[in-house]
Amino acid sequence: MDYLYRAIDNVGDTVEVWFSKQRDLPAAKRFFRKALERHGRPDRAVTEGSQTNHEAIVSCDTTNRLQDRARRRLKPIRIRQSQCLNKRIEQDHLRIKRRVRPMLGFKSTATATAILSGIEMIHMMHKRQARYAFNSNPPLAKQLKILAA
Repeated sequence: MDYLYRAIDNVGDTVEVWFSKQRDLPAAKRFFRKALERHGRPDRAVTEGSQTNHEAIVSCDTTNRLQDRARRRLKPIRIRQSQCLNKRIEQDHLRIKRRVRPMLGFKSTATATAILSGIEMIHMMHKRQARYAFNSNPPLAKQLKILAA
C-alpha cells in the first residue's frame, strides 16, 4: 500500500506533499524533515492521532532545535491530536481522492508519483498558490501553457 503525506497551513494552502511506499516512522520523519527544511518551524501542528506522526514531529523538532545556529531558546512545536481539528486537511484531501478513486489504483509507484504530483500542482494552481515573477495572477490556461513549455 502506498501513502500520500500532505501538510497544509492554517489558511488551507498546501505546504508540503510527499508520496511513500510505507507509512512508518522513518517515512514520517523524512516527510517532516523535508517540510521543516523548506518551510521552517511552525508554532503548532495538528495530526489525526497517529502516534507515528507525533513521534516524527517530536524527533524532527528536537533535531531542528539542536541545530539552530542562532542559539536562541526555541519552544517545542505544540502538537494537537484531534479528528475534528484535522477536518481542514481532510477536506483538502477530498479533491485528490475524487480524482484518484476512478483510476482504481496505480500500476507502479513511479506512475503514482507522477500522477499525484500533477494533481497536486493543478490543485495548488486552483488555490492560487502558483506564483510567477512576471505576472502574479495569470489565468489557469496560461499557467498550464507556461508549465508545458
